[in-house]
Amino acid sequence: MDAENALADSYFDYCPWDFVDRASAGQQAEQDAHQRRLAESGARLGPRCYVSQAAGVFTGTLRLGADSYIAGHAYVTGEVTAGDDCTVNPYATVRGRITLGDGVRIGAHSSLLGFNHGFAPDRPVHRQPLTSKGITVGDDVWIGSHVVVLDGVTIGDHCVVGAGAVVTKDLAPWTVAAGNPARPLRDRRAQVGPRRDRAVSGALPGGLPDDLPDGLSSDLSGDLGDAVARFADRARAQAADLISRCWNPETGRYADRPGAPATVRAHCDAVEIADLLLGSPPEQLAADEHAERLRALQDPGSGLVPEFAPDGGPGELPAPAADGWIDDGTAEYHVLAVGYALDLLGSRLTQPVHVVRRMTADQLLARLGSLPWRTGTWSAGAWVDCWATGAHRNLELGVEDGEPGALEALFGWLTTRVDPWTGMWGTAGSPDAGRLQLVNGYYRLTRGSYAQFGLDVPYAERVVDTVLAHGRDQRWFAAGRENACNVLDVAHPLWLAGRRGGHRAAEVRAWAEEQLTRALGRWRDGAGFGFGPAGEGGGGPGREPGLQGTEMWLAIVWLLADLVGVADRLAYRPCGVHRPEPARSPGFATPG
Repeated sequence: MDAENALADSYFDYCPWDFVDRASAGQQAEQDAHQRRLAESGARLGPRCYVSQAAGVFTGTLRLGADSYIAGHAYVTGEVTAGDDCTVNPYATVRGRITLGDGVRIGAHSSLLGFNHGFAPDRPVHRQPLTSKGITVGDDVWIGSHVVVLDGVTIGDHCVVGAGAVVTKDLAPWTVAAGNPARPLRDRRAQVGPRRDRAVSGALPGGLPDDLPDGLSSDLSGDLGDAVARFADRARAQAADLISRCWNPETGRYADRPGAPATVRAHCDAVEIADLLLGSPPEQLAADEHAERLRALQDPGSGLVPEFAPDGGPGELPAPAADGWIDDGTAEYHVLAVGYALDLLGSRLTQPVHVVRRMTADQLLARLGSLPWRTGTWSAGAWVDCWATGAHRNLELGVEDGEPGALEALFGWLTTRVDPWTGMWGTAGSPDAGRLQLVNGYYRLTRGSYAQFGLDVPYAERVVDTVLAHGRDQRWFAAGRENACNVLDVAHPLWLAGRRGGHRAAEVRAWAEEQLTRALGRWRDGAGFGFGPAGEGGGGPGREPGLQGTEMWLAIVWLLADLVGVADRLAYRPCGVHRPEPARSPGFATPG
C-alpha cells in the first residue's frame, strides 16, 4: 500500500462515514476482502457497510444492517446484531449479547457490556461463572461518548444518553438521561428552553437545573451555545464587582482574593479580566495610571519584574548565573503577565528584557541543554516561554539581540529535539507518573515559541494523540479534580495542533464538551472562578475564587467553546497571556 492510501485508510478508521463516498477503488477492494474474511467466520454485513481493519472484531455472531460501520480501535465481541444506519465509533466497546435497532449511534470510548460474572466470596473473581442477560437498544438512539451500559439494560426507542453516563436500569422510549448512575432528565419530545422561573443565583449558567450532572453533552442542555452566551452575560454583569473585591484602596494594590497578599500577577489578571469582559481597564485607576504602575515595576538591570517585597515595596532579584540569567520563576512569569497587561492598556515595557538581549546563541543552547527535560518538563517549558516572550518584547521595542541568530537558534534546537512519537519535548512519562509534566510543559513551551510567533507545531497529529491520552487520566480530569492549569494545558494544545488537520476531531470535541459543561458550573456569583485543587507539587492558589482562577478559566472556556464550535456566543476573545492568535507574524519581524 502506498503512503497516500495508508494515510487515507487511517482517516477512514476515525471517519468511516466518508468511506463509501471517498474510498479509492483499491481501498474498496481491501474492504471487500476484509468483509469476506469476516463472512467466513459467520458475519453478515449489509450493503455499504464498513468495518475498520484496525477494529478488534472477534464475534460469534455479527449482523450489520445497511449503511452501518465499526470504526477504528473499536472492540466488538460476542453476539452482536445491529439494524440499518448504526455506528460504533472509535475506541467503543461492544461485548456480549447486544441487539441494536436502526439508527443507533454509539459514541467514542463508550462501552456496552452485555455480560457479567459473579463475585461471591467462595472463589476468586477470575473463577466466577459468567452470565449474560444481554443489552437491547431501540431505534433512533444516541449514546454519547464515555457512556457505560451494563448487562440486562433495555434502552427504548428515541433515547439520548449523555456523555459519561453509567446506565444501570432500563430507559423508557424518548428519555433523555445522564449521570452516574444515569437517571431520566426529561422527555425528548418536550420543548426545551431557558428556565425563567429561577433566580440567577439559584441555577447553573444558562438556566440549567441545579442538579445537572457532570458530563451532560451539549445537545442535552438544550443548546450549549445558548448556555455559554448566558454565562458570558452573567460574567460581564459581575466583572466590575469581582475585581473591586480584590482591590485594597489603602495600599493601592490588587490581591488575588480578599485577605491574600498583593501581587504583581493579581494586577495583571485584573487588567485582563476587565479587558475581556468590560472592554476597559479596571475602574480603580485610569488606563495610563495602570500602565505607569506596571511599567515602574521593571528592574532596570535585568528587565525582569520581581514580586513585591513583604512590605509592598519593590522586590529584589537573585544574583545572576554565569550566563547572566536570573533564575526567579515568578519574575520570569511576569515577563508574560506584565507585557500582555501593558498591551491591553495600549502601552509597552519601559525597557528591553536585558537578560534575554544579552544571551548569546551559544549561551542559549547551553542553557537549553541544561534544563530538566526528563525530571521537570514543566519548568523547562516555562523557561522557554519566558525567554521567547522576552525576545518578542525586545523585537517589539526594536532592540537587536546581543548576538544575531539567538532566536533562530532556539527554534532550531527545538525542531531537532522534539520526539516524533509524542510530538513533545521531555520524557514520555510512565504509568505511575502519567503525562502531566510532559503535557503541561508542552503548553508552556509552545505558548511562548510556536504559538506566540505564529509557527506550526511539529508532529501535530502525534501531539493530539498524546494530549488526548493525558486528558483521559482520571487522576487529573475526573469531575472535581480538574484545576485551571491542567485543563488549559490540554485545551490549548488541542486547539493549536488540531486547528488545521482535524485529527481525531470527534474525540477532541467530546472532551471539550464535557470539560466546558463542567467549567460553566464552577462560576461563583460575585467572586468568579477558583483555580481548583492544587496540582502536582501543590501549585496554584487553590479552590477559592480569585483573579487568577477567573482569568485562566475565562480563557479556558473560550478555547473549549471554540473546539466545540460555539465560541462566537461568548462575545469575547482572549487577547492577553492566553490569547489563541500569535502575537506577531512568522519571520520574527516587528509588526508594522
